[in-house]
Amino acid sequence: MEISSPKVSKRSGPSVVWIIPFLTLLVGGWLIVKTLSEQGPQASISFKTAEGIEVGKTKIKYKSVDIGVVEHIKFSDDFSNVILTAEFSQGSEKFLHRGTRFWVVKPQLGLQGASGLSTLISGAYIEIEPGPGAQQRHFIGLEKQPVIKADEQGKEIVLITNKLGSIDRGSPIYFQGLLAGEVLGHELGNDQKSVYIHAFIKDPFDQLIRGNTNFWNVSGINVSMSADGFKVKTESLRSMMFGGIAFDTPETLELVTTDVDNLVFTLHDSFEAIQENSYTRKLKFIMFFDSSVRGLTIGAPVEFKGIKVGSVLDVRLEFDSDDTSFRIPVLIEIELQRIIERGNEDSGSTYETLGKLVERGLRARLQTGSLLTSQLYVELDMHPDSPINISGEETAFPELPTLPTANFGAITQSAEKLLAKLNAIDIDNVSTVLLETITNANSTLQIADETITNANALITLPGIPTAIEDMQASLSNFKNIMQKIDASNITEAIDAGHLALESLTVTLGKTNNILEPNSPAQYNLIKLTGELEETARSIRSLVETLERNPQALIFGKDKKAKGE
Repeated sequence: MEISSPKVSKRSGPSVVWIIPFLTLLVGGWLIVKTLSEQGPQASISFKTAEGIEVGKTKIKYKSVDIGVVEHIKFSDDFSNVILTAEFSQGSEKFLHRGTRFWVVKPQLGLQGASGLSTLISGAYIEIEPGPGAQQRHFIGLEKQPVIKADEQGKEIVLITNKLGSIDRGSPIYFQGLLAGEVLGHELGNDQKSVYIHAFIKDPFDQLIRGNTNFWNVSGINVSMSADGFKVKTESLRSMMFGGIAFDTPETLELVTTDVDNLVFTLHDSFEAIQENSYTRKLKFIMFFDSSVRGLTIGAPVEFKGIKVGSVLDVRLEFDSDDTSFRIPVLIEIELQRIIERGNEDSGSTYETLGKLVERGLRARLQTGSLLTSQLYVELDMHPDSPINISGEETAFPELPTLPTANFGAITQSAEKLLAKLNAIDIDNVSTVLLETITNANSTLQIADETITNANALITLPGIPTAIEDMQASLSNFKNIMQKIDASNITEAIDAGHLALESLTVTLGKTNNILEPNSPAQYNLIKLTGELEETARSIRSLVETLERNPQALIFGKDKKAKGE
């Protein structure tokens, strides 16, 4: 039986088996493309530390809207920073420009207040602030939250000062007491002496900034002591704690530039310093004093008739080896713009005018501005009868004649004399005499107290009020007797006198029975009784005389009666 060989034929085209892998490849590729097309951009952010940041949890927000999340954290090559890899939502490319800023928002509590309190519950997050510039994928994050956001309307300015003081980032800037801006930061100048302060003025206060705007420091409490006494000034409680700056733009008829982007403003120490610097026409003079100038400081005012016209620039001590004497030169500066000139403008130079005033009596002397601070100031005034007291030497500046400080010296001498008298007092003897005086006074007070006690006891004894009333009645009767005595009723007066004596005797008897034996009150009463007896005998004699000679009350005793 013949067996036929199988016939093998080749099939053209792909095998059905490859359909499944092909479909798988298509689905996988579509998923990859879809995933890549829906995935947002990535960027790296560098921070000093990763405090509060967690992978997969820390969000990136713009105006409280999530636009990304932190996917990875790693160290930089030199381990000085940490680099965060953040993945943003689709369409976030417009946020990633060169001027974009990142910072971590977390709870912060400081002297200027609390911020980021919502992160106590939700956790820290990264805030983004879009900025201008080209596209960028690597950024350096801010270590602190910026004071001013980019979308806030206003103007940035630069100030220069010699010392920063208590001004710091976040210090307020005021205009007429209103909060107008804040300090953004500060840096040291290239000369290693100046300090540049970057500040931001908010809208609408930024429109007040001109080329002639003045800025001055209002930090803390400004306490000054001068010839006018103590001065204490502060702008607000916030500026007292955190430092502060104030500004003002003076009105002027001249056109002043409003383009201040490239200007650097001077930060003055105080508003008074601005006023002092506004006077440009100044003349310097020198004066010599022989007496003490204790209390005269640099910057002390120079006044003419109570109005400040200048200030003291320098105070020194000179020694003359020839005669071993000392003198004190005082250099002053007169600000001519403080004086309004009237009359003939062609009267000569200022020095010639002052020379004429010196001839008419212009003199300088030291005066005490405040008894509390003992600070001195220079007083210029007219003393036409005083001599011109000048050194007569050639000096670098014109010399003004001076007068001795008589008032101040007299006060000092009086105080020295008073202290000398106080020192001469023997304190031990004074103390001994004072102690003896106090002892005697105590003894006197004790005696007076015993006397008052006895008197009170006498008055409070039973029957004393009745006795006093009877005595008063007796004296009243006697008074009536004396009033009734005349030439026509002598007999009635005699009878009334007898009745008064009898009443007085009864009263004294009652009083004597009431008092205790051998008591001081009884002794005094016995003495009073003796005096009353003498009075009674005198009255009795008067009555007998009137009985014998009634007209004696009118015509007096006759010579015979006088001779008896």
